[in-house]
Amino acid sequence: MTFTELKSEITNITSDVTSTVDEKLLRICELLEKHIEYYNWVGFYFKNDDKHELKLGPYVGEPTDHTIIPFGKGICGQVAVSNQNFVVPDVEAQDNYIACSITVKAEIVIPIFVNGENFGQIDIDSNTANPFTEADERFLEFVCKKVSKLLG
Repeated sequence: MTFTELKSEITNITSDVTSTVDEKLLRICELLEKHIEYYNWVGFYFKNDDKHELKLGPYVGEPTDHTIIPFGKGICGQVAVSNQNFVVPDVEAQDNYIACSITVKAEIVIPIFVNGENFGQIDIDSNTANPFTEADERFLEFVCKKVSKLLG
């Protein structure tokens, strides 16, 4: 599926009035992992109440021990602080990377803003080195905007 086709599917999922937010988020994860060959782990992390940490939400892929990530730690924790997209073409070149699996070669994390506040993020790991392009960033920003409407 192309990003354009996936955008249509994302819109359909987020518009579904019969599913819970978590069900919709899981369906988004499943859709992306299934249809984008180099998306090998897809999940959401959200701000954990008033704590300075992220809590794992719905995801697909290998199980992870990283269900809580302190702000500033790892790629996800850095995005929670910077409010910026973070594309990592080679995780081995990152000093502040939290290894989830030895097969992961690259990662992309895009923040989700709700009413101007960094509320969470979509996190994608790839077993392919340097797979993410600007098109991935723009597509995932679209996904995050749709998700923010579910949470807002």
